[in-house]
Amino acid sequence: MNYSKQEFERLFKDSYPHMYRMAFSMVENADDAKDAVHQVFAQIWRNKPWVANDSIRAYLLAATRNQCLHTLRSRQLQRQMEEELQQEITASENEEHEELMQQLRQVIDNNLTEQDRRVLNLHYDEEMTYAETASVLGISASAVNKHITRSLAKIRQTLKIAK
Repeated sequence: MNYSKQEFERLFKDSYPHMYRMAFSMVENADDAKDAVHQVFAQIWRNKPWVANDSIRAYLLAATRNQCLHTLRSRQLQRQMEEELQQEITASENEEHEELMQQLRQVIDNNLTEQDRRVLNLHYDEEMTYAETASVLGISASAVNKHITRSLAKIRQTLKIAK
């Protein structure tokens, strides 16, 4: 295949629609289909493989098919890599979260009074309002607020020092 520039342009214009339709049916994305067809023509222009004139259309469609398969394999590999990376990130985040939760439990157990722990447990773990927490513990809602405010300040201060 040793085409002049004009012959190559004619081949491109005549073959492009068929190649594009086949590529699009395989990759189901207009940009990827265009890229595949352009890759085929770029390879032909660079390599100038010998192909008989009566076989050129079959050659172009086969080359397009192969380029599309390459694109699909690349997509699949990229998806796998993204999934693996996301799993690694999630595992890392889970480890960090667990470590932080362990530090938080230690701070609560070691630095807060029993009443502070009860107030935090009812308000945050049991999701009770200040009024509900106050009712269960037999204290006022403002006392619940003071316990929570003081406890959170102690936790923040202790975690800053620990880090």
